[in-house]
Amino acid sequence: MAGAHHERWDGTGYLQGLRGEQIPLSARLMALADVYDALRSRRPYKEATTHEEATALIISGRGTQFDPDIVQVFRETQSAFIEIDRRHADEA
Repeated sequence: MAGAHHERWDGTGYLQGLRGEQIPLSARLMALADVYDALRSRRPYKEATTHEEATALIISGRGTQFDPDIVQVFRETQSAFIEIDRRHADEA
């Protein structure tokens, strides 16, 4: 999972240039979760985006960066992402 979560559904990612279902399912799941967390988290060089902004960016990556089926499940389970994000939000 750690070695493949930067692969992209369309094959333009790295380390190995895997595409589609060549990417392990665990890595495809982690790719979306990692991007969501990175977007929603404040960093020294950027502010956190809103859930809506993060969602729009993930949806725009459907079929290119992310597995289309996983994006669909993300859309259907957004309330769980919101709740987990709320529980683990960065402190102000």
